[in-house]
Amino acid sequence: MFSVYAVSMLFVEESKSFTIEKEINYPIDKVFPQFNNLQNFTQWNEFFVSKEDYTFAYYTPYEGQGSSLNYQNKKNESDYGDFFIRYENPFSTLKYQLFEGKNVNPYSINVKFVPQGNKTKVIWFVHTPRLPFLKRSLNLLSEDFVAGNIDQSMVNLSQLLSGKVDKEILLSKIKYDTLMVEKQNGQLLLGINVSSVNKKGDLIKNIELNHNKVISLVTKDLGKKEDEFGVPVLITEPGSYKDKEVSYFYGVPVKKREGLSDNNFNFRTLNASENYYMYYKGRYENRIKVIAQLLQKAQKDSMRNGQLQETFIEAPNAKKEVTIKISLPVYR
Repeated sequence: MFSVYAVSMLFVEESKSFTIEKEINYPIDKVFPQFNNLQNFTQWNEFFVSKEDYTFAYYTPYEGQGSSLNYQNKKNESDYGDFFIRYENPFSTLKYQLFEGKNVNPYSINVKFVPQGNKTKVIWFVHTPRLPFLKRSLNLLSEDFVAGNIDQSMVNLSQLLSGKVDKEILLSKIKYDTLMVEKQNGQLLLGINVSSVNKKGDLIKNIELNHNKVISLVTKDLGKKEDEFGVPVLITEPGSYKDKEVSYFYGVPVKKREGLSDNNFNFRTLNASENYYMYYKGRYENRIKVIAQLLQKAQKDSMRNGQLQETFIEAPNAKKEVTIKISLPVYR
């Protein structure tokens, strides 16, 4: 029986290459950032979404060529892997490599993007690892497995982008530089306490780093999906922008407390309050004028104030302008 199996393996390739074409109903500028940012990528790619009992570690840079991640099964130390972006031609091509466990032969995955108006054709070129002679039967199954994985991934991506488009419509209706008042409900936040140097550009880089840590904890370690937690909030003293060092808490709203294995993170209660607030879009360091306006309004109205809250409507990115809601709790 073994000899029959061995002979049959002579006709099975030691590795396999195949191409899969898909089309998604969103333009290239919406689609490509979901592929070149690994934290985005693991939110919808079925290979990673299906890994519920795994921890994920992301390494800088967090997007583009040179970025990488490691995944590890929390219950089986021999079940792990590494994923890399080896090459990027923006809005055109990405080349990935996936190493599973101790296997030194990776999956090579090249993805080509073809803009088609408000749609994008996504072409996957997959090359499976070389397999030992007696394991080549796995190549008979690999194409169906990968094709099914990509099918579900594209469904996941469409659903995710649908939510992002709704968010963009909401963003388009925001009134910037207008001071408003609101009653804010109490919230439970899960996040991290941080101290950072307050130099131009350094603080937002530090915020971006800790944003990625918090989102990784919530989505990968705790297994929560995007609709199970809220928009991230930074809490600090309103006058801290003048200091050489800033201490802040950065976290996301969650529904309930639960056990945490990492002592670097903690829960924090944000009490209900009346807030003066303004929306701001621009360079992070230039938000100071908005903070000053809120403080002046509180002083003019003879109100005391609590700690400043900066809600990141869009994820912090040191290379881009921020879109934030800056709130100052006030009381008599």
